[in-house]
Amino acid sequence: MNNILDKLEDNLIKTKLEQFKKSFTENYSLPQLSEKELAKTIDHTLLKPDATESEILKLCNEAKQFEFASVCVNPCWVDFCFNQLKETNVKVCTVIGFPLGANHTNTKIQEAETAISEGAEEIDMLINIGLLKSKNYNYVFNEIEKISHIAKSSLTKTKVILETCLLTDEEKIIASIISREAGADFVKTSTGFSKSGATVFDVALMNYSVEGKIKVKASGGVRSKDDALKMIAAGASRIGTSSGVKIIQGEKGIAGY
Repeated sequence: MNNILDKLEDNLIKTKLEQFKKSFTENYSLPQLSEKELAKTIDHTLLKPDATESEILKLCNEAKQFEFASVCVNPCWVDFCFNQLKETNVKVCTVIGFPLGANHTNTKIQEAETAISEGAEEIDMLINIGLLKSKNYNYVFNEIEKISHIAKSSLTKTKVILETCLLTDEEKIIASIISREAGADFVKTSTGFSKSGATVFDVALMNYSVEGKIKVKASGGVRSKDDALKMIAAGASRIGTSSGVKIIQGEKGIAGY
């Protein structure tokens, strides 16, 4: 951890941010992706607290039809979704410490272990935002490392949700570096439940910060094909959205998660 703390010194982070801002542009060339290629980037998401079994079943059926990368659901639906999707290539993704991230580490670990045992192949864990902002980087690192280790031992991917709308640009860089060094597979922008969601700037900044060593997921407010392609152009490998079908069909989805 000491080597990681060296990378988080204020001057180094400020320099990294300055370098990024000099190179950043929003005028990316949009990638030319087929419907199938675009679908493979999408975590088809339904995280609203009042989601019913019939709505979750519809989510799974849509994921099978369009061959999305995964369905992303609350933990209570993991077993149900696994049984719907086990004969397909669609993965089950769930959320840990959601949507605030302030759970005790042991609670997050238990959530992760339960989800993996029930069939989750990807877990999106929320970082402890308050402790990150308090500069308790050891705690944040250790929590991510423990959950990433549990996930890797079961061939499960870990995505770390930063909730970028609550962070300074410097904190976004720090959180991205910690996640990378702690063994996560992705950093993810947002829960979709806070003040705002993914932006091209934040996706590009996170991608710059992880230096290609892990991937980036854009989530929150991605509701059209154009939105998705902009995020991919900025460096996102995965898109979290409740508007997956609309995106593939070239329409615009409504707000929701």
